[in-house]
Amino acid sequence: MQTIEQPKSLTEQTYDILLNAICSGEFEPGERLNQDEIAARLKVSRQPVNSAISLLKANGFVEDTGRRGVVVSRISPEQFLSIYEFRSAVEPFAIRLAHERKPADAAQEAEMMLKRGWEAVRSNDPHQQIAVDFEFHEMIYTWAGNDTIQTTMRTNWHHIRRSMAVVVRGVVSADTSWTEHSRVIEALMQGDVARAEDEMKAHIDHAMAKTVTRLSEAEAAPS
Repeated sequence: MQTIEQPKSLTEQTYDILLNAICSGEFEPGERLNQDEIAARLKVSRQPVNSAISLLKANGFVEDTGRRGVVVSRISPEQFLSIYEFRSAVEPFAIRLAHERKPADAAQEAEMMLKRGWEAVRSNDPHQQIAVDFEFHEMIYTWAGNDTIQTTMRTNWHHIRRSMAVVVRGVVSADTSWTEHSRVIEALMQGDVARAEDEMKAHIDHAMAKTVTRLSEAEAAPS
């Protein structure tokens, strides 16, 4: 029997819309969020907008600057370095758990995921590329069957989306990521868990290096 899904509140819907706009780069770092304009655009009252902005503030996506009001938080290379260092430790462990717990149809699911990934590469659509990239990693988290890993990585993923949006808008091709994803899956499906762990760690470390470098360059560039 299926459970009944409760509709999202106006605050939750407003939060999701604003978060997506921030993570996609529609709202740039340092840009002021005008509550009245947002409320008018979304056709809601100020209350859900204010509540959503409070949640964004608590999660580090916006900050109160006093006289300027609420602005989108800057993208900190230091913050993303810490997130990627965490991923470098956690995701190879998730690979080991996935090796032990993956479903019977894992090979077919992985094949479809890789197909979607390469379709996203060919689309040249940054939003699609970022979305499918997360779906690949979430597939691994799901196979791992560890709720803490899934919850923690979902919390950090929105910050990762922000950094990926900066990287994708730069000169980095998505081809490399999906070549690395393919190597992870190949090793995992062959039962070579040690190589799969190594491939995942190499993938995360490579992403960490290019992301932090790109963010540092963007931060140093004159406004």
